[in-house]
Amino acid sequence: MTDASANISEKRSFSPVWIVPILAALIGIWMVIHTIQSQGPVITIVFSTAEGIETGKTKIKFRDVEIGLVEDAGLGEDLSSVVVHAQIEKEAADLLREDTQFWVVRPRIGKGGISGLSTVLSGGYIQIAPGTSKKKQLEFVGLEEPPVTPAGTPGVKIELTAEEVGGVGVGSPILYEGYSVGWIESETFDIETRGMRFGAFISAPYDDLLSTNSRFWNVSGISAKAGADGIEIEVGSLETLAVGGVEVGRPEGLGEGAPVESGTQFRLYKNRAAVSMRPYTESVEYVVEFPRSVRGLVPGAPVEYRGLPVGTVDRIMLHELASLGVSETSARPIPVLLRLEPARLERPDTPEGVEEFRQAVTGGISRGLRATLATGNLITGGLYVALDFYEGAPPAEIGEFAGRPTIPSIASGLGGLEQRIAQLLDTINDMPLDQTVRELQHTLASLDDLLGSEGMQALPERLGETLEELQVTAASFSGESELQERLLPTVTELERTLASLRQMLDTLDQQPNALIFNREIREDPRPPAGTQ
Repeated sequence: MTDASANISEKRSFSPVWIVPILAALIGIWMVIHTIQSQGPVITIVFSTAEGIETGKTKIKFRDVEIGLVEDAGLGEDLSSVVVHAQIEKEAADLLREDTQFWVVRPRIGKGGISGLSTVLSGGYIQIAPGTSKKKQLEFVGLEEPPVTPAGTPGVKIELTAEEVGGVGVGSPILYEGYSVGWIESETFDIETRGMRFGAFISAPYDDLLSTNSRFWNVSGISAKAGADGIEIEVGSLETLAVGGVEVGRPEGLGEGAPVESGTQFRLYKNRAAVSMRPYTESVEYVVEFPRSVRGLVPGAPVEYRGLPVGTVDRIMLHELASLGVSETSARPIPVLLRLEPARLERPDTPEGVEEFRQAVTGGISRGLRATLATGNLITGGLYVALDFYEGAPPAEIGEFAGRPTIPSIASGLGGLEQRIAQLLDTINDMPLDQTVRELQHTLASLDDLLGSEGMQALPERLGETLEELQVTAASFSGESELQERLLPTVTELERTLASLRQMLDTLDQQPNALIFNREIREDPRPPAGTQ
């Protein structure tokens, strides 16, 4: 009988004890995945300072709705900035575009007034302005100031350059016919040009009003100017008085121009008068040398041709005059630089129009075209330059001074009057007044001797006697005098004689032979019976 052995193996079974940990792990993994999937992206924002930002407290809002929270904030690698990491909710992830803007909302005082007062008690927060770009982005550079123009606002961005600020700043409105059509977005100082650069925005649909012939000028505050045309005062609106402002328009005489694209650069004039001085593109320079004083003539004074504005006075060329030396400038006329614009005389605003204008001026000088100083305002004493043709003007040709053509000058108006008065005074000074005075004194002495002579002293007595004799003679012709009684019969007899003589003359006129033959006496004719 063979021996048989039985193999016995232990059966391993899954213990129910592990069910709970496994389920907990699965639930934990699911919760982590769900949490990750439900969370939005983490973004990075770089600010220059962490003012108003607190880790775990500062919120990110859009339209006053919380969409994120600052997780941490620390210094950048270069220690010149602050790097902020924030968690954004998933529902707001579409707001994160390339041109999205972030800034810290806190109490501010600016030209637009006071803002952010609500953060005094609740604390500051980060405001988001969504962009319109199709490209998504998670890293941003925060703004130090709230944007004046929200991203995506329709309109056109332009640039204004100015030598003087004059109260214009960020937030200042841009007006067209008194209506706000835009605003100033930014301001920077250009070191190279030593001027200001302003970023401006013209909102739609007012951007269609702009063209290449548009002009911008400052309307901030109150502007007063005294010149040859009198005293000009410009006062803006209450808004521009408080925060400054810019006005845009198109001067008369300029065409509509071409449409304006974003980035177009314009000059910002200091006032409306400065726009009217130089509204055209092309100009030509001439020099006029005045022998008389130029007091009252300032840069910007008008230049007129027979009363029509043709340009402005650019400056008095003192630097060029001083470069000639003292000996040569002692008796030299004062040179004045004129900037003339041919388009003001209906000539093309092109280089061809400038050349045509130059030829006209050259030909006009040979025909008597001259420049003179005239008084524009008696109160201010402002002068302007007048161009006109003068008959009998001395022959002259176009000259040159400091590389620029010259227009001859002539004295007229008050200048000519002053010159004639000066000539009269010179004539008086040249007269031998001392000799004349001595002769006059000698004549007066002789007259005094004559009046003191015996004959002149006796003259009144003799004149009295003569008057008495004249009175006696006149009395002899009175009505009661003897002479009158003798003359009366004689006059009566004379009248009778004259009457008889008149009768004889009438007879001779009718009958010439009456002296030889007797005159027939005829009866007067009688009318026939029965007639009346």
